[in-house]
Amino acid sequence: MSKKITQYHNAAGGWGALASTAKHLIKSENIAKNIRNLLNTNQDKGFDCPGCAWGDNDEVGHFKFCENGAKAVNWEATSKRVSSDFFAQHKLSWLKQQEGHYLESQGRLQQPLSYDAHSDCYLPISWEDAFELIAKELNQLDSPDQAEFYTSGRTSNEAAFLYQLFVRKFGTNNFSDCSNMCHEASGVALNQAFGIGAGTVQLLDFDYADAIFVFGQNPGSNHPRMLDSLYKASHRGAHIVSFNTLKERGLERFSSPQNALEMLKNGSTTISSLYLTPKLGGDMAAIRGMVKAMLAIDRQHKEKQQKSVFDEGFIAQHCEGLERYIQQVDDTDWEAIEAQSGLSRLQIEQAALIHLKAKRVICTWAMGVTQHKHSVATIHEIINLQLLRGQLGKHGAGLCPVRGHSNVQGDRTMGINEKPSAAFLKKLGRVFDFLPPKQPGHNTVQAIRAMLNKESKVFIGLGGNFAAATPDTQQTEQALSQCALTVHVATKLNRSHLVTGKKALILPCLGRTDIDLQAGVPQRVTVEDSFSMVHASEGVVPSDIGEMRSEIAIIAGIAQATLGSEAIDWAYFIEDYGRIRDKISQVLPKFKDFNNKINQAGGFYLGNFVAQYHWQTPSAKAQIMAYPLPESILAFTPDELTDQPSFVLQTLRSHDQYNTTIYGMDDRYRGIHGQRKVLMMNKQDIETLGLMHLDKVILTSLWPDKINRQLSGFTVIEYEIPLGNVAAYYPEANPLVPLESVGELSDTPTYKSIAITVVKDSARIRVNTQV
Repeated sequence: MSKKITQYHNAAGGWGALASTAKHLIKSENIAKNIRNLLNTNQDKGFDCPGCAWGDNDEVGHFKFCENGAKAVNWEATSKRVSSDFFAQHKLSWLKQQEGHYLESQGRLQQPLSYDAHSDCYLPISWEDAFELIAKELNQLDSPDQAEFYTSGRTSNEAAFLYQLFVRKFGTNNFSDCSNMCHEASGVALNQAFGIGAGTVQLLDFDYADAIFVFGQNPGSNHPRMLDSLYKASHRGAHIVSFNTLKERGLERFSSPQNALEMLKNGSTTISSLYLTPKLGGDMAAIRGMVKAMLAIDRQHKEKQQKSVFDEGFIAQHCEGLERYIQQVDDTDWEAIEAQSGLSRLQIEQAALIHLKAKRVICTWAMGVTQHKHSVATIHEIINLQLLRGQLGKHGAGLCPVRGHSNVQGDRTMGINEKPSAAFLKKLGRVFDFLPPKQPGHNTVQAIRAMLNKESKVFIGLGGNFAAATPDTQQTEQALSQCALTVHVATKLNRSHLVTGKKALILPCLGRTDIDLQAGVPQRVTVEDSFSMVHASEGVVPSDIGEMRSEIAIIAGIAQATLGSEAIDWAYFIEDYGRIRDKISQVLPKFKDFNNKINQAGGFYLGNFVAQYHWQTPSAKAQIMAYPLPESILAFTPDELTDQPSFVLQTLRSHDQYNTTIYGMDDRYRGIHGQRKVLMMNKQDIETLGLMHLDKVILTSLWPDKINRQLSGFTVIEYEIPLGNVAAYYPEANPLVPLESVGELSDTPTYKSIAITVVKDSARIRVNTQV
């Protein structure tokens, strides 16, 4: 595999995307079946893409998968299988030295496995014995709160509901999940402002927006189907304004593979009419500047007795907190705004004018906004901007947090939440005749702390790659290794399976692409996308599933062994997933007549009371929140720890990965090939450090504890990124993210703002570990 750095001159999408799709189709060694799979992806009576949570339009006969969706399907639906024979040949000590890409490329897990410390291998175990082992370890705990239950966003609604029912019947709210690491800040801010943690727009709204503001996201790699919506918006003349620290090709130019003429001409469409590159964590200051510019114009209008640029009628009827916020804006000077945002006043005013000229505006954001210390405050700034201009409750306007994994929002709706509402618990208890625990449980960071402190002794992961996805890798792995039992329900081997407790199980489950037969009848599950649309998903192409079981069958098996069936007949739910949906209908009013609604082509909309101006806040009004700009975007100021220049690091994905799944070693749009241990850095910063392009460097995290967080062997590459900011791939850079560096109010790890030093690999770094 050759390592090289090149410049990618083409648009996102286009022939490059088609070539990549074909390459990954061949690599799956399952070409004919996967062509059929791709044709059924996101289609009515097909399966939901196991990748991102972007919504589906209702067009018939169109391909509804993107390049990265095709990678996800081909990756899951491979013909390769991993059985106990593989582990007989590979000890865990050897597997730990391999890259994550190697582990997952071995194929689908085929049978349940138990770790044997004596041989350092996983050995076969029956399903019944696996369930009994889990039940024994859970039931001998001193308290149910000594167990941690993690959930990945790939889990279906039905599996998530059954999982939370089992865990609450067991007696705890310890529900760490991937939301804790990505969009927790969105849920917190939206709940504070409106009383609901979901976005306010539907996919169709993108067809009506006059302007779309994109904050902190790279749709070209992370949710490419979004580019189709932006592409269409651009074609009809909508203004797209992008705020992103890096220049990402998908936000610059896109060539739609479904536009034959554009493909034949090798043409493309400009996506962003204005592309601004704020410093990491500078989005809040930039948006504050937009409001400050609007406020100045508004005051000029009032002096001339002209109409306000703000929607005063909407604010008066539906909002509170305006005066405090306006005072906060007045107290924020332009010098602070420019310094923290890294943008000029002129650039910010240009963005403000585009917003003012648009009648309908959508603001959308992702992890570039949510993974900072002040993320909740930043999202409130976006909310305030939209409230001031009345950009809610009408077609083509609103707020759109773009979720990561395909059902991460649905998991929350189903009750995967360490802080469940009293109303949800009351209804759950009434339907199933028990008293659910009310004490808040552990989120992801709290779960790691509890395992580190030996307070929690059992870890069960329903999907995901916990050890790789979480922060502070060394600490997380130590936490898991101290458990009495670790259990991973998974489709493929990953890094987490190599970090075992004293006892460890791997339980192989079906994926979205697999046909799920129960009592001889094909079963459907459902998912919820970023737009609160719920739709059915059903595998359609037969494959060798070996001893794999569905997530629902696995959860029910664990519950049956642990709790018995006197109160709840768990096997009853395995036989027909519609029975789970009937119970969901009883607990969650929005899912009334659930089983009939999923027969609708395209699924059904859960609704959003914000669109009807029904604010579920104590005052029944939308909240305009007033936060000062943070004194520092970092959770800790590193000056006392080193005399070296420090930089702010963000972790990000390559184009050849989804979350911790690495499909390949290339990042085509960024021109990085055959490697992942790279550090993207401004050319001037490289020269200031006395380094050169392609030098090897050591990265050291700066945090006031005695833990040495350091990575070596990274290659510096020149990249268009603001001075003082650097970027590296996730999860390779996760060991640098301190466990205690979290967002205010959200507890989300600050993956996008980590203080580090960078020195040549042959040098020693002087870092004080005392403050």
